Amino acid sequence: MKPTKLRVFLGFTKLPDDSIILFAKAVHALLFGQAAYTDPPVTAVEFMADITAMENAKVAQANGGKSATATKNTCRETLANQLLKLAYYVQLACDNDLTLLLDSGFEPTSSNRTRVALAKPTIARIVTGMSGEALVSVTAETKPVCNEVRVAEIDENNQPGPFRPSLVRTGSRNLSVPDLVPGKLYLFQARGVGGLNGFSDWSDAVVQRAS
Repeated sequence: MKPTKLRVFLGFTKLPDDSIILFAKAVHALLFGQAAYTDPPVTAVEFMADITAMENAKVAQANGGKSATATKNTCRETLANQLLKLAYYVQLACDNDLTLLLDSGFEPTSSNRTRVALAKPTIARIVTGMSGEALVSVTAETKPVCNEVRVAEIDENNQPGPFRPSLVRTGSRNLSVPDLVPGKLYLFQARGVGGLNGFSDWSDAVVQRAS
């Protein structure tokens, strides 16, 4: 009997806007630079430009009316098409190797078509890396494609300010969060990227002082 041919799951095209942006960031972080994927049909620079255009269009849509929505939809279509190009490339280039497929940030189709929502993760610990850098370790019952970490500075009234742009990180241990001010208090949260809904719920917040 011939082994089952691996196919990349293409359901990311139906993800909500924020989820497809996160998924694209995960693929960008994982795929480019892999030894198995030396000749992708989209360059890392081109792909990140499409991600950024989609992010900016999504922000502009909030108060931009029909024209801004049309621009966002165009950017989403472009990003989805780029993801499809990369998905079909990975499907061939992985040579039926499940580990290589998963290393790209994409996921295989499942014979039972059942996709599981990611469990809410927990921040297990936060330690100091270099000065102004926090290393965040995350645990979860279900394994994500990668993890997203966000951080907000806490002011003198013990109130958190706005979150910085979130960081997409591969792995789950010692996820680097740079550019913190030593002595300042920060609120950290993490969530997994992938699964049925595109991402998990945010973890409970952890507050720690930067060193």
